[in-house]
Amino acid sequence: QVQLVESGGGSTQAGGSLRLSCAASGFNFNFSTYCVGWFRQPPGKEREGVAKILRGRDKTFYGDSVKGRFTISRDSAKNTVYLQMNDLKPEDTALYYCAAEPGGCRLGIKPTDFLYWGQGTQVTVDS
Repeated sequence: QVQLVESGGGSTQAGGSLRLSCAASGFNFNFSTYCVGWFRQPPGKEREGVAKILRGRDKTFYGDSVKGRFTISRDSAKNTVYLQMNDLKPEDTALYYCAAEPGGCRLGIKPTDFLYWGQGTQVTVDS
C-alpha cells in the first residue's frame, strides 16, 4: 500500500511563495519509479492538473496557469516530491493534492491517470 502525505500549505499574501512537500511510503517502495503529479481543487470547481514529474529522467510538465511560477522536483533519497510555488496569486487558492502512478506518465496531467492520492493541503493567497 502506497501512502502519500502532503505538507507545507498555509496562507500568504499575493506575490509570496510556498513550498509543498509530498512524502511517500510503502513496502519496498521506490518513489523514483513513479509518475508524480500535483493537482489543485478550488472550492466549487473541478480538480486541475498543476504539474507532473516523470520517473527516471525527471522530466517535468506544467499547467498553463502556473508555468514560470511553479517548479516540481524530486528527492529520491527522501521519497519526496516538492512543489515550489512563487509569485502566488489569489486564484492559486485551493486544496492541493499530490498523486502517484506506478511506471510512466501518460499525456497531460489528468486526475484519472493517477492511482494513489494524498489527503491534500490547503493553500490560501490573499490579495
